[in-house]
Amino acid sequence: MYTHGHSYKKQQGVVLVVALVFLVALTAVAGALMQNTTSDVKMSDASQVKVVATQEAISAIDEVIFNQINTVGAANGFAAPLATFPTSPAVSAIDTTARIAVATPNNLVVDCPHSRNASSVQVFKCNALQVQITRLYGRNKASTIQVTSGVSQLLLP
Repeated sequence: MYTHGHSYKKQQGVVLVVALVFLVALTAVAGALMQNTTSDVKMSDASQVKVVATQEAISAIDEVIFNQINTVGAANGFAAPLATFPTSPAVSAIDTTARIAVATPNNLVVDCPHSRNASSVQVFKCNALQVQITRLYGRNKASTIQVTSGVSQLLLP
């Protein structure tokens, strides 16, 4: 049986070759999409790890401030003389370090910053301190998050 000058068996061979070409092309597209999905999963995981590390660093700031205010003997650690700073208090989070340092130049006691509470301007002095948390995270702990918080502690004369 001839159709337009070609045999039926030759037409079947052409269909088989075209089908194999499409199969190879679709396999390549599927492989590329799977590779892209793997990259998306890795980026999503890295983003999640960074968010968790940031939250742990913020929690470590809260822990340091709480421990300084509630020290043994009910003394506020932030009200200590400036000569005792910088300090490196312990934190419970792993791969995390803390540091409390004086935030003013020349380590001076300064006037308290403006607040809404009634007070006499330039009568009360404050310790201006920085609490800094450094948290290592990621694969091989190669990335760092640093969170810094300012503390102004009123000093009673």
